[in-house]
Amino acid sequence: MTTDQRREQVVILCGGRGTRLQEETEFKPKALVEIGGRPILWHLMRIYDRYGFRRFVLCLGYKGNLIKEYFLQYSAMQNDFTLRLRSGERRIHGRKDVVEDWEITFADTGLDTNTGGRLHRIAHLIDQPLFLANYCDGLSDIDLDRLVAFHRDKGKIATVTGFHPHSRFGIVKVDDSGIVNYWQEKPLMSDLTSGGFFVFERGIFDYLDADCVLEQQPLERLSADRQLALYPHDGYWQCMDTFKEALALNRLWASGNAPWRTWDDD
Repeated sequence: MTTDQRREQVVILCGGRGTRLQEETEFKPKALVEIGGRPILWHLMRIYDRYGFRRFVLCLGYKGNLIKEYFLQYSAMQNDFTLRLRSGERRIHGRKDVVEDWEITFADTGLDTNTGGRLHRIAHLIDQPLFLANYCDGLSDIDLDRLVAFHRDKGKIATVTGFHPHSRFGIVKVDDSGIVNYWQEKPLMSDLTSGGFFVFERGIFDYLDADCVLEQQPLERLSADRQLALYPHDGYWQCMDTFKEALALNRLWASGNAPWRTWDDD
């Protein structure tokens, strides 16, 4: 596992409205919906941090100012401090290492911009030949060192990670007499689904424009050009599309057995 800081940036798409999670996203962006008292965005960034990726570009849109405010106030919220009200001077008390050493670029990519358009709009901010990218709403125990090594080995413009999703419904089977002989509630499916955790070369920007949806024409063209690789991950992955899924992630965190919590405690 890499622990030294790496130069590659991580682009996170944080601009969507999260309409299927409206119980939470009416007043905040999806990226700030909390799991165990911390935004899901923080959990995702900690996953990358564990492997030395500490340079982030956040593609903002819906209520993006709240994401800016969260990180601008982050140090104060994590520490005891004394404030001189007139000058604004702050003196931190206690643990000064509690704040992560992250470089975060906040990029306004438009209120209703599509996923590919958001990537297109931050091309000028990418300063390395290779960068990682992701949605803000999926958590995994993925080994990012192996993902990047796989991408380099394949030599393609793009790599997407494939995960085994859980079925939305239970599976029931019966014998010839109509008696149930198999029952499983929401089993893990054998097929793979795209769950983000992308690795891109700068050549990806040749496939993007200001209005495109990443999952449609760009990835379809990359596939047709044989420039898209799939990294299969058989471990844990869960997206947070609904309030029910947010509750389930919170229960996992509270249990102390959250599979995505692969980093050491501070």
